[in-house]
Amino acid sequence: MNKLKAWISAARLRTLPLSISGILLGTALANQDGFNDVTILFLALATTIAFQITSNFANDYGDGVKGTDDETRIGPKRALQSGLLTRAELKLGIIIVALISFVLTLILVYYSFGIENLGYILLFLVLGLFSIWAALKYTMGDSPYGYQGLGDVFVFLFFGLLSVIGTKFLYGNQINLIDILPAIAIGFLCVGVLNLNNLRDVQSDKKHGKNTLVVKLGFENGKKYHYVLLSGSFICFLSYSLITFQSFHSFIYLFFFIPVVIHFVKVVQTNEPRKLDPELKKLALSTFFMALAFYIAINYFS
Repeated sequence: MNKLKAWISAARLRTLPLSISGILLGTALANQDGFNDVTILFLALATTIAFQITSNFANDYGDGVKGTDDETRIGPKRALQSGLLTRAELKLGIIIVALISFVLTLILVYYSFGIENLGYILLFLVLGLFSIWAALKYTMGDSPYGYQGLGDVFVFLFFGLLSVIGTKFLYGNQINLIDILPAIAIGFLCVGVLNLNNLRDVQSDKKHGKNTLVVKLGFENGKKYHYVLLSGSFICFLSYSLITFQSFHSFIYLFFFIPVVIHFVKVVQTNEPRKLDPELKKLALSTFFMALAFYIAINYFS
């Protein structure tokens, strides 16, 4: 039972709602164009969750091996750092979940495209392998990109553009230029969650040579960057709803920016990094419920 709890802890279930936000947006955009398939939605959600757990295991392993996670770490204890799982156990877990991720990707793209669209299948399999590589290389290896300030770029690409645009393409093999706006918007919010995590850990990261963007910018500039991300997301979402306007119901999801604004005020007023930890959950859940409200607005109020 203790081992099971350790694996659940390493999977970091609280990160999963954020990871599926892009899937909900991409599905909503596909539904709006008349494409509906519950099986694709289920497989896309399962695949994304597998990728996220792979990333969480890898982050636990990478930061633990490098000593970035130590007794001074803020937030939930990591499995490797706290001794709940050994290196060998966690490494095996990473391999198993990575394989599951690839198998789910294979099933998803085969179901979506069929063998007659082999080119699309190969493209998405390459993207799947790239996603697994990105999940592993964030903190693992000799030169992890998360230690070089590139985490924001990869989160934006995978949680924003690829998640939303890729999901929509799975349904009808087509995308529209306007779809880029909600993809950018959700990408900015997901980067905002990462940035908040880096703001919280700025002192520890700097001490251990983890040169996140916040470490490079400094704590105060990191808060200004946070404002750019959140306001940029709102502008993109609002622009999309104005351009595609059908009814005022389609703006309902924007009410979830109210807790985001309250969150940002708290960030501005906070000068001690460790006090930002509670804000992570608030921003992540606000992002998820915003994506869910976007999905509901398009499917039931358009």
